[in-house]
Amino acid sequence: MKKYEDFVFDIDGTLLDTERTGVLSLIQTIRELTGREMPYEEAYCFFGIPSSKASSTLHYSDEKHFAEVWETHFQELMYLVAPFPGVEEILRDLRATGCRTGLVTSRSRTEIDYDPHLAKLLPYFDVVIGSEQSERHKPYPDPMLAYLRAAGAKAETTLYLGDTQHDWRCGHDAGCDFALADWRLRGDQGIPAEYRFTDAASLRAVLGL
Repeated sequence: MKKYEDFVFDIDGTLLDTERTGVLSLIQTIRELTGREMPYEEAYCFFGIPSSKASSTLHYSDEKHFAEVWETHFQELMYLVAPFPGVEEILRDLRATGCRTGLVTSRSRTEIDYDPHLAKLLPYFDVVIGSEQSERHKPYPDPMLAYLRAAGAKAETTLYLGDTQHDWRCGHDAGCDFALADWRLRGDQGIPAEYRFTDAASLRAVLGL
């Protein structure tokens, strides 16, 4: 396996199992604001992207209101969220190797700081890039480029780990290799990732642990 100096993670769907919370809360939001009943798999396409982009794609003009309603429903369903099995131990062991670690996420800093499930994981990261740190968001490479600048890292020795097409494009267009998180066994989803992991053991293998 190629030698990496930086390991950068997405949060939702990669470290934390937030899929049901994110998708079901979006379905509730769309129903409340537009009266439309969106199927789960269609709503899943918006999982992991900023609420402003979801709002504009759905042609709902008041992005701020859309985000507020979605966040309200998300908080109502937070009881469904949990770290994927073994994640905290893996991050602890990865940090012990002396490599640099980071987060690149579509979440705002507020959404990062006030997530009780994420609180235990944050100490394992050197650099955190939220939605405020780049003008353009995933799938554009800007968030990953912001990480590279902040960390003083090289793209060719940085591996980005995420779970969506948006994550892959963000990492690849910044020049980084990509590892696909497939905890729910959806397959490669047409994403030509360099690596793919489906459980704690295969994640450890990707990280060289």
